[in-house]
Amino acid sequence: MAVPTTLPEWPPSLTEEQHSHLILLSSSYALSHGFTLLPPSSSNPPTSAISAPLSLLPTPFPRGLYDLAVSLQPLYNALYARITLDWEFLDRVMGGSVSKVDTFQGELWRGWKSIREELVQPLQLGLFRSDYLLHDSETEGMSIKQVEFNTIAASFGALSQRAGEMHKYLSKATNGYFSVSPHLTNPANFPPNEPLKNLASGLAEGWKAYGKKDAVILFVVQEGERNVFDQRWLEFELLERDNIPVIRHTFSELSTLAKIDPTTKNLLLPSPLEPSSPAREVAVIYYRSAYTPTDYPTSSEWSTRILLEKSKAIKCPSMALQLSGAKKIQQVLSEPGVLEIFLLGEDRPDVGFGVGAGSLTQDDVDRLRLTWIGLYPMDNSELGRKAYDLALDEPEKYVLKPQREGGGNNIYRENIPGYLKQLEEESRQREEGEPEKKEGYILMELIEPPKGLRNLLVKGGENKSRLADIVSELGVYGVSLFGGDGDKEQIVNTTAGTLLRTKGRESDEGGVAIGISSIDSPLLVD
Repeated sequence: MAVPTTLPEWPPSLTEEQHSHLILLSSSYALSHGFTLLPPSSSNPPTSAISAPLSLLPTPFPRGLYDLAVSLQPLYNALYARITLDWEFLDRVMGGSVSKVDTFQGELWRGWKSIREELVQPLQLGLFRSDYLLHDSETEGMSIKQVEFNTIAASFGALSQRAGEMHKYLSKATNGYFSVSPHLTNPANFPPNEPLKNLASGLAEGWKAYGKKDAVILFVVQEGERNVFDQRWLEFELLERDNIPVIRHTFSELSTLAKIDPTTKNLLLPSPLEPSSPAREVAVIYYRSAYTPTDYPTSSEWSTRILLEKSKAIKCPSMALQLSGAKKIQQVLSEPGVLEIFLLGEDRPDVGFGVGAGSLTQDDVDRLRLTWIGLYPMDNSELGRKAYDLALDEPEKYVLKPQREGGGNNIYRENIPGYLKQLEEESRQREEGEPEKKEGYILMELIEPPKGLRNLLVKGGENKSRLADIVSELGVYGVSLFGGDGDKEQIVNTTAGTLLRTKGRESDEGGVAIGISSIDSPLLVD
């Protein structure tokens, strides 16, 4: 779906005094409402915080495309749940060349394969985020194109809600941003957005499905996490609204604490603070770690991940669900007929209200496919050889992606040919019959965001803004609880809110914590 939207000139003109007042109000609001990060150097426990990188004004976004992205999320939830339950598909895609050339994905797939026949918890929980960029085509107008689908550690839900609340506050406190634009004076242009509430509800649904009132939710976190407030808000919401306690531990802590009852397979965690108290039973394991190789510096972390996977606790995500979010899965889905198999196939498992087997149409499939841009394998198939030639002959049109999450891993434009040559040199040392290093990557056509849009961005901890040509990435959150015994009362499939991250156009990569991207909110325009 493309729309003929022309985005307004942005930002509207502000006087120096108006600008300074907005800086004061936004900084005060952020610090007062936990719209914050830890500073780069922080003590433990922390004694200070800085406002998260933010935009001084919300960023214009086409209303029709925003509504489309939100409406598609239940379909994406169902799609990735079905992929996760299709072991044969995961084995074919992730157990092939990817697992042989990508050490991290190989460890994940082999670990899951080694224990999957002995898993005792059929339910799986996904807190997803589907990320999109606006794509501006001279011939087709403006559309949204999917960047990636995140199945693990989809962050910034809480801070995204705070960003939208902050922009609404600024509008109310300044008579619609001093009435400098008619777009800023209409409350209907500020969409409701409650990902904190909805993601916490998703975790609570998993806890309820587990069925033990005295059980806890375990957050598996990274050492020295700067985005701790985004996580703590989920913890506060669960405890204050649902009376569900949360326990936080790193992999290294869990390696000595976590135990599985040999009879019940319950995951038990003794409290280091109350050694004489009974160990707490874990209902849900929520990973805000475990998505990058640096989270597994030794074999001990992998052993701990396997131990947790074998427990009765509901995983968010399971190892299979994490595998489903790989870039290679995204590329294979774009091949002719694959999406139809998952969404229209009669033998597909029923994984959600309103999107069960037989309830989808070709129109649903087409709407999803319209959000995709060119994706190619980097293998030796006919399509893979075509992709290799494209990458060498027209690198300015593409990005080369490894099977990684978290940003900072992609190879862009003119850097692609040299990088492929480097991979070729490394592949010369491979054993006979082994795949080439490049097969661990996919090639993606570059999305072309509209030009000429600007905004005022404030880096965390600073009292000034910079006017930047910007690119905004819209993320749509989803919750899916699936894989039970067919009892639909235990199945959840819902949209859970949105995230808008805005960065300067000069940067290919994002990153809120390092100050490249700002947490923004959309201003809907027709």
